[in-house]
Amino acid sequence: MTGLSIEQVCKSFAINGQQVPVLDKVSLSLQPGQFGALIGPSGCGKSTLLRMVADILPPSGGRIHIDGAPPEQARREHQIGFVFQEATLLPWRSVLENVQLPLEMLRGSGFKPPRSPAELIKLVGLGGFEHARPAQLSGGMQQRCAIARALVASPKILLLDEPFGALDEVMRYRMNFELLRIRGETQTTALMVTHSIEEAVLMADRIFVFAAKPGRIIDAIDVDIPRPRWMSSMDHPRFAELVERVRHGLFSQMPDLTQYDEVLHG
Repeated sequence: MTGLSIEQVCKSFAINGQQVPVLDKVSLSLQPGQFGALIGPSGCGKSTLLRMVADILPPSGGRIHIDGAPPEQARREHQIGFVFQEATLLPWRSVLENVQLPLEMLRGSGFKPPRSPAELIKLVGLGGFEHARPAQLSGGMQQRCAIARALVASPKILLLDEPFGALDEVMRYRMNFELLRIRGETQTTALMVTHSIEEAVLMADRIFVFAAKPGRIIDAIDVDIPRPRWMSSMDHPRFAELVERVRHGLFSQMPDLTQYDEVLHG
């Protein structure tokens, strides 16, 4: 059984009375515990695809399964965790109360989380801040809280939509390695949208490179850099090769960029 299976998924939106295709026959798969990254130009449908996996939007065609179940069933069973670019924490609730929120929705179901909210708060490095309000946390700490909240119901898949896009570069790398550490302990299947080539190569087991108009996958890359990954992994010869392959896939869809090669190299 695959952790995530997306088969020939299409999506169109009605604009000015016409159906405008956003995604065209997108197919990808992740095995349980694998980490996938979606990368491509803005407007190519990456976030739309993530929202279809989360059952926020319906596909216009094709099929999506999470551990063999359709997204609607996975959502009803609270098997989907979602981390947005903004932490979207409730400002009047403490860190502990924000992390507990999904469990409050499951009250009476008999569900017992494998890790308590307090344990997850420690796992994401927020021990001692259980009673802090979001306004008292840095941006990186808020995202750690959002990740703990997304994991508290022990979902089968974790979806991340540019979760560190608003952070400075140093904090972004720090959060990359924090997420790698957390994922190493939870082994949750994950799919992340990113605009950073290096972040995709550092984090993922599989990278899916998108082209736009309509959005479609033009390359699927298996990242064979050993885990666990550290800062030194970025010095691995294979890292540079994979970065170049992703870059080539992205820029091959933008022929107008070749003019800059001519300027730089004469």
